[in-house]
Amino acid sequence: MTGFNATRRGYLGLSAGAVAASALPVKAAAETPAAPPLTLVAADRRDLSDLSGQWRWSVDPYRDGAEGFHGAEAGLGHRRYDEVNVEQVMRANPRVLYEYDMDQAPESPLPGAWLAAEPELRHYQGLMWYRRGVETTRGSGRTFIRVGAAEYQTGVWFNGTHLGDHEGGFTPFAFEVTHLIKDGLNHVTLGVDSLHKDDSVPPPITDWETYGGVTRAVTLVRTAHTFIDDAWIRLDKQGRVAVTVHLNGPAAANAAVRVDIKALNLALNGQTDAAGRWTATAPAPRRLQRWSPERPTLYDVAFTAGEDRLTDRIGFRTLEVRGEDILLNGQSVFLRGICLHEEEIGANPARIITEETARALLVEAKEGLNCNFVRLAHYPHSEVMTRLCDELGLIVWSEIPVYWRVAFDNPKSLATARNMLAENIRRDRNRCSIALWSVGNETPVSPPRNAFLRALIADVRALDDSRLVTAALLFGRSDVDGVPTQHADDPLAADLDVMAVNTYNGWYSEDPLSRLPDIRWTSEIHKPLIFSEFGADAKIGFHDTETMRKFSEEFQAEYFRQTLAMADRIPFLRGLSPWILKDFRSPRRQHPVFQQGWNRKGLISETGERKQAFAVLADHYRRKARA
Repeated sequence: MTGFNATRRGYLGLSAGAVAASALPVKAAAETPAAPPLTLVAADRRDLSDLSGQWRWSVDPYRDGAEGFHGAEAGLGHRRYDEVNVEQVMRANPRVLYEYDMDQAPESPLPGAWLAAEPELRHYQGLMWYRRGVETTRGSGRTFIRVGAAEYQTGVWFNGTHLGDHEGGFTPFAFEVTHLIKDGLNHVTLGVDSLHKDDSVPPPITDWETYGGVTRAVTLVRTAHTFIDDAWIRLDKQGRVAVTVHLNGPAAANAAVRVDIKALNLALNGQTDAAGRWTATAPAPRRLQRWSPERPTLYDVAFTAGEDRLTDRIGFRTLEVRGEDILLNGQSVFLRGICLHEEEIGANPARIITEETARALLVEAKEGLNCNFVRLAHYPHSEVMTRLCDELGLIVWSEIPVYWRVAFDNPKSLATARNMLAENIRRDRNRCSIALWSVGNETPVSPPRNAFLRALIADVRALDDSRLVTAALLFGRSDVDGVPTQHADDPLAADLDVMAVNTYNGWYSEDPLSRLPDIRWTSEIHKPLIFSEFGADAKIGFHDTETMRKFSEEFQAEYFRQTLAMADRIPFLRGLSPWILKDFRSPRRQHPVFQQGWNRKGLISETGERKQAFAVLADHYRRKARA
């Protein structure tokens, strides 16, 4: 990590399992991940102070607030995190030099990526400092500062003390500040570095906007001295109610714990072990209504341990694969889906996902396209999004950004990916809508890549045996007796519960659209397949009815007709998630007429206008739902 005294302090955001893995060869990193130092499950449901609002910011392209230009600690006049009134000190001593002043720096609202905050920051990549004051008092329990997500590496200071660092732009992290709080004004400083390197996850080149900055809420979370750090309740493979609880604090061992679901007249009581853990199972009540897209039933669940009480809204369902079928609650289901980026509808998105902006996207999928499934690509999306999927009845594919050219032979990259995966799963294990954990997208086949992804698959199975594991793969193609044939030949396919493939025949190939239905798909693995991506660009309002050239709405609509016809001929296909609901920012897409920094494969424009292909997919899904 650049700056933030990383060498001295270490990567404090990483779990113990991830740190251990960084010293091992890739092939050896498949042991059960160790428990992280802090989970704070359902933190958004706890007693908290939301620090959303105006924060001071200071751009730092050469990172001199993190280290001096000779590599030593940053100089006195450059450390944005110091507890000092710069104006006052410089007035008192005219010989003192400061080259920043966070108290007089410009302000922007957080959460929100900096690219939309000020015109000069539109394409800025590098280190940004944020600071704000918060009035609070010492409580009777413990207090943590929690960052919902910040892109990409973040150092955290509280009242001038460095709490630690975190790598990864899409999962939450927290540090305890109980011992640092003062009655009255306290200061929070974040150093957020958006720059990706070759060992980052994802690496520097992607096909989406990186959205540097703090993109989810920063909160102060208050708990009892001993609190429920992790609590997970679900139906196990036998259809029983299973619960796992982990306490954090001085009285975690041998503590009484209780779980209540009043609507089901269900109460489970137990006692933690010496490590503060408790697991239990009980028969599912007869009156329990299982969650499904048609009936997204949720229950109020209360977890109690000593003085701590945690509540959540949770649904219950079972998932399994039987042969080439995906079973939800024992019934075969076809996943009628769409892909989504975490980007709100509008001309100048800043990755600000509120319930309103999330609902606008998800309702368009559920009610407009007749979806029962969304692929939340290419990274963990906001808790707001996954909670709303629970409520609306949308089955979810959740993934981490192991994307394209990850450094698969680098142990540090594996450690980062394993930590992201663990943070994602532990945050969202209670979200019944999530059916699939994905460990990668369009990764080129090689022995290091295979070992890397198999380590992640093993982690998924160790952390959550109630869901299915998948990855978006690329399959080979050849002519067999004159027939174009796609083969399920990725060596990772056999390791997954559900195979998935990104296919763009007719867009990134010169196949005539009329010939797409003739493409044959074969597999010797006998598992269900999802088309995890397919799509074609179209600029809203651009029409070409004569030649049907690419980027016209007519081409995109016909591409969908023919690709869906091809899909209907695949006997083991069990789901579709076309790319993508909405046009989204992508700096690598620079055609001056059709793209201008946007990937135009959306079925709606960036401002929400529906293209012709929208109706094609909606009609197809309407027929599928009735079949």
